Amino acid sequence: MQFEGIYTPLITPYHADFSLNEAALGETVEHLIAAGVHGLIVAGTTGEYYAQSMEERVDMMRRCKALIAGRVPMIVGTGAIRTEDSVAYAEAAREVGADAILIATPPYAYPTGREIALHALAVDRAANLPAMLYNYPGRMSVDMDEECLDRLGRSPNFCAIKESSGDINRLHMLARDYPHIALSCGMDDQALEFFAWGARSWVCAGSNFAPEAHLALYRACAVDGDFARGRAIMSAMLPLMRVLEQGGKFIQCIKHGVTLRGIDAGPPRKPLQPLNKDDKRALDEVIRTMTATIAAIPGAL
Repeated sequence: MQFEGIYTPLITPYHADFSLNEAALGETVEHLIAAGVHGLIVAGTTGEYYAQSMEERVDMMRRCKALIAGRVPMIVGTGAIRTEDSVAYAEAAREVGADAILIATPPYAYPTGREIALHALAVDRAANLPAMLYNYPGRMSVDMDEECLDRLGRSPNFCAIKESSGDINRLHMLARDYPHIALSCGMDDQALEFFAWGARSWVCAGSNFAPEAHLALYRACAVDGDFARGRAIMSAMLPLMRVLEQGGKFIQCIKHGVTLRGIDAGPPRKPLQPLNKDDKRALDEVIRTMTATIAAIPGAL
């Protein structure tokens, strides 16, 4: 499988009592497919998998598989602290007909590169599906280092890596030394740099509510090779990215952005709390300005 384009890690819309809002989930899937995103990720961090039971996560896989109905690839996140749980999610993903899986470093345990590789290989054996690795030391405390990547590079299933370290030197290392593992942008404010170094995909939570802007940057850089247009689009998007990454309110911002599109995303599950009025007002203004600015860039939309 070649990961190509914009992949949206789906939110999980909730009612006020934190039960699943099935209608809003369906609306979100339709909105994203109609906008032209290239794939949907179920049980990513943006989907609040960490606040869901195993039964809820498997139920989400089944529901999303039915809603997507083969129109775009469905990638399933297998993130968990215990390898046994990640293996169970991988088996469930295979059973529901996922097109690929996302394999992250187990959080909190602080595994070595060898241990991360053994974890990923166990998950891979359970699913035997194309796999995107997910390196996010900001949440997991450790990197998928060279020892890990050397071990995993021998398996054809590990075909991409979502790189979210923010370390430009790792971007260079991955592009130069591991060309067989496709780069996928996982650090939104470095999307332009990822595309310049050959990335062909971008896993971007903001595409839940602004798919047009994210698709515009992908087309400019990865499809048309027009980095002058890409820089203009990226410049318009940076204020949004700064808002999303500041203050520990990332998921809340994504869900409010979806609500602004007319889909009731509901609150985040605890321990997170919804945005206050000032935060909502600031996000509203940033999105309006970004949308208007990109619309005025020749050829952007």
